Amino acid sequence: MPDYQAILYELRDGVAQITLNRPEAANSLNHQQLSSELLDALIRSEENPEVRALVLTATGRFFCAGADLKSFYTQVSALKDRISHLHVAISRIVRAPFPVIAAVNGTAAGGGMGLACGCDLIIAAESAKFVMAYSRIGLSPDGTTTYFLPRRIGIGRALELAYTNRSLSANEALEWGLVNRVVPDAELASEAHNFAAGLAKGATRALAAAKRLMHTGFVETVETQIENELRSIFELAGSDDVKEAIKAFNEKRPAVFTGR
Repeated sequence: MPDYQAILYELRDGVAQITLNRPEAANSLNHQQLSSELLDALIRSEENPEVRALVLTATGRFFCAGADLKSFYTQVSALKDRISHLHVAISRIVRAPFPVIAAVNGTAAGGGMGLACGCDLIIAAESAKFVMAYSRIGLSPDGTTTYFLPRRIGIGRALELAYTNRSLSANEALEWGLVNRVVPDAELASEAHNFAAGLAKGATRALAAAKRLMHTGFVETVETQIENELRSIFELAGSDDVKEAIKAFNEKRPAVFTGR
């Protein structure tokens, strides 16, 4: 792996962990460094067949404070180019052929909230908070928050967060359906890794197909989605993973999945 400066990267038990590591700047997304390194690490994870699940987390008190205002908005004319790395990174997360879990260790604000919402599942530390923050500085939301947030919590609640910029606690986020589970701060790292490692042992191709189908289900007609489901299940039916699962069932042992 490259010698990253703004992130940490490790691979263990089939789980890649990307850790945002600019705690002195609240892990804010600057174009030149953190955003581009995050995108690079995601692409390299996709290209590595040993990666079967991924955890995205951060160091310090913040998960991610969103855009680094000093670097992102000093030149408004360059705004689109400066945020493109974040949007492409989130797109790679959505299309990744394995489960991606956000382990939110602290405040996720603005684009940082969008980054978390773009992950498949969110595990939050008890001290985590979620806040939109955009209209506070006269901006509209970005970072895919307007795509994922209404899908996770409904448009009414999403608009409430956008209008008021109020902070949502981890337990409120769990109640609203924004996060999947809340754990004590000291247990976040182990909980996220162990959960991801369990998924990594599973039929990753089937998980990736389920992920893809869930996303297309929002935009396709019911007839098209039924066809998508049929095509996917027939494609997987002939895979080595399914053959192994059937063999393991007959032999009364756990299946060992290798496909990705």
